[in-house]
Formats: sequence, C-alpha cells, structure tokens
Amino acid sequence: MKLRETTIGRSLFRSPDRETERDQAAGHWSNFLLHLYPVKVRRRELHFSFSWYLGVTSVVLLGSLVVSGVYLMFFYVPSPSSAYGDIQTIQTQVAFGQFIRNVHRWSAHLMVLAVAAHMARVFYRGAYKSPREFNWVIGVMLLVLTLLLSFTGYLLPWDQLAYWAVTVGTSMADFVPIIGGGARDVLLGSDQVGAATLLRFYVLHVALLPLLMVGLLMVHLWRWRKDAMLDQTDGGGEA
Repeated sequence: MKLRETTIGRSLFRSPDRETERDQAAGHWSNFLLHLYPVKVRRRELHFSFSWYLGVTSVVLLGSLVVSGVYLMFFYVPSPSSAYGDIQTIQTQVAFGQFIRNVHRWSAHLMVLAVAAHMARVFYRGAYKSPREFNWVIGVMLLVLTLLLSFTGYLLPWDQLAYWAVTVGTSMADFVPIIGGGARDVLLGSDQVGAATLLRFYVLHVALLPLLMVGLLMVHLWRWRKDAMLDQTDGGGEA
C-alpha cells in the first residue's frame, strides 16, 4: 500500500497525484517552497545568460551573513572599552573565529557587488518597465539597505580606520537637504562618534536593518513570482 493512500499519508499529502497539468499545478501551489516560483516559465528564462543568477547569489550571500553574524554575536559586546579587544579575541582565541569573520566580511563585500550588478542587469534588460515598476522600487530599497548594512557594520571593529570612516560618513549625512541634521543626530546619538554611536550602529546592524531586509526581500520574491507569470516579450523577471 502506498503511503499516500493511508490515513496518515492523506493528511500529509493534500495535493492530488500529478497525472494531469492541473494536478501538477495544484501540487506546485500546495508546496511552500515551490510556490515562490511560477507554475510555468519560459525556457530561456532558466538559462544562465538571462540573469547570471545574481538574485540567487545575493540571497545566498545574505544567508551567509546571517549565519556568520549570529556566530560572531556570541563573542562581541558593543562597548568602546571592549569592542576592539573582542575582535582580537575572535581572531586569535575563538574556534574558527578568524575564518568566520573573514566569511562575514567577504560576504558583505560580495553582496554589495552582487546586488548592484543585479540592479544593473535588470536595468539593462528593461525589466523595470511596466508592469514591474513596483518591484523595481523594492529592489532599489533593498540596494539601499544593503549599503546601510555595510556602513553600520564598518564601525563595529572600533579601530582607527572604522572610527574615522564613520566620522566622515556621518558628517556627509549632515549635508543632505532637510533631513541631514536629523539623520546625523540619529546615527551619532551625540555630538561625535562615541559609545552611543557604537550601540546605535550595532542595533541597526543586527536587528532593525536585517528585519527590514528580510521583509522587503519576501515582498520582492512574491512580486517577482507574480510578475514572472506575465506573458511579456520584454526582458522579463530577473532571478
């Protein structure tokens, strides 16, 4: 007796046997992971040259950042008196610490390049045009969040390079019209880079920005999944 024909099997497998195209579509829709993808897709859209898998690469790098970042959080305290020492401890005394930190750092650099290249590829193929304008805006927001994640993580080692780079960066924010002064105050938390700045950058880097990133990414994938079903002759959705 097949498992699907038993009482337990029927409770686990709700979709019918995939004998017809309609049955195959029903099984596709009932699967949480497969539901991200359209039931049908043009063959040329699956070819590497169509999107260079830049979207997939960006998501994989984000997953690498999350996993390696959680590991590093176990050994890091966002305090000016201990931050630099914690980084040195991670690199010299923590098991796989140097390796995990390098994975985190290089994943961050590569993600910025991958997301920027993905946006350029979408623009080049004209996949931002109607009716995909909304997803293009979401993609621009994801690019901004990627840059902000990279910027907020730059201060966390609390060395001279990070200190002065963030000092220059926050000073540049002061020149943004209308919201510049407020944005600088929100980032610094005081008149200059200090303990409040480090704490705020840490909270932004490990909590607020990642949550926004994951939320927008879910909307981006959902919208891409819907747009990919459109019968268009233009560049189509990017993967």
